[in-house]
Amino acid sequence: MRRRLINTTLGVVLVVVAVLGIPLAFVETRAIETTAKDNLKAEAARVLEVVELRLSSGDQPDVAVLERQVASSRYAAITIPGRPVLEFGNKPTGRTLNVSMSGPHGETVTVSESRDKVSQRVRESLLLILGVALLAVAAATALAVWQARRLARPLTDLAETAERLGSGDPRPRQRRYDVPELDRVAEVLDQSAERIARMLTAERRLAADASHQLRTPLTALSMRLEEIIATEDPGTVKEEAAIALTQVERLTDVVERLLTSTRRGAAGRDPRTESAVTVSVDDVIRQQVDEWRPAVASAHRAIRVTGQSGLVAVATPGALAQVLATLLENALMHGGGTVTISTRRIGSSIVVEVEDEGAGVSDVLGARVFERAVSGRNSTGLGLAVARDLAEADGGRLELLQLRPPVFAVFLGAYPGAGNGD
Repeated sequence: MRRRLINTTLGVVLVVVAVLGIPLAFVETRAIETTAKDNLKAEAARVLEVVELRLSSGDQPDVAVLERQVASSRYAAITIPGRPVLEFGNKPTGRTLNVSMSGPHGETVTVSESRDKVSQRVRESLLLILGVALLAVAAATALAVWQARRLARPLTDLAETAERLGSGDPRPRQRRYDVPELDRVAEVLDQSAERIARMLTAERRLAADASHQLRTPLTALSMRLEEIIATEDPGTVKEEAAIALTQVERLTDVVERLLTSTRRGAAGRDPRTESAVTVSVDDVIRQQVDEWRPAVASAHRAIRVTGQSGLVAVATPGALAQVLATLLENALMHGGGTVTISTRRIGSSIVVEVEDEGAGVSDVLGARVFERAVSGRNSTGLGLAVARDLAEADGGRLELLQLRPPVFAVFLGAYPGAGNGD
């Protein structure tokens, strides 16, 4: 591209120089020759005037006076009928430029100049024009090189930016080049980089959330399968198989919810407007208690449920179960003693609290407990962050009401068409 820009610029300049320089050289040559002839005519006219005055007065023309009317580099010859020819100056050799003028008495004045002198002045003028043309070409070359670098450098930079995007580095560079077209390309690349960065962030977040949310159903399913393997009682096998099937359905629901949330988020739609339905809080709590009771028992701890019954909330199927599973897992991993699940209705909200008898949450950690990658122990730090996102997706919220002993509360909208409480 640089070579093409330079060649194009030089081509335009050479055409302009040729179009202007050749006619200018021709005009200048004609002007020099015309000027030389005009000078010869002027000198011949002056000499003829002096000769006429002398002849009119009956005197002989004075050569000394006539020489002062002609330049020393020129030659003049005066022919008067019946008299010898008067000559003065240096008679040129070779090609000459001559001008003759005649008077009323028959006299003739001829002034000559060597054409070599005129040619010398023409050559000097042409050399000056050629020098100006070469200077113009040199300036145009420098300008073309500078302009080519100025335009090629941003294009190279934009190509590097596009290559970075293709190699997985979506950081926008925010560079502009004071060229509207190139600035527009740079702006579009920066916008694409930001969109790619958001997409990569969403993909990474989806992978992390999926890994965390699938872990609990898979763990529960594994425990049920272990119970089936360990028992020979057909009734127990049937019961555990039914629970395992429930776990499979929940696992399917978690996967579907993750994929649906991702698709709707990419399309710019709010998932809660399409998936929120009525959920029996008692059924969800019962299912979670049955699921977590073996793990709680193996840790020599207990789990109990208190509060109002018959509550119906507006939530996404499976979302409340996942939030409660996260809180129970958190209490089992980080807490101690009995885990208590209590329910109540406050106005138009249903509150589900999960409490344990452990040491609680530190003041420093309490302010950041719902942030991603923040954990009190060696865990992923995603559980509570994902649980809060799930609660907020249903129009509710998840809060830490008390640090010691720790009390987490899920606030959901109450379904107005149900009794919601005994």
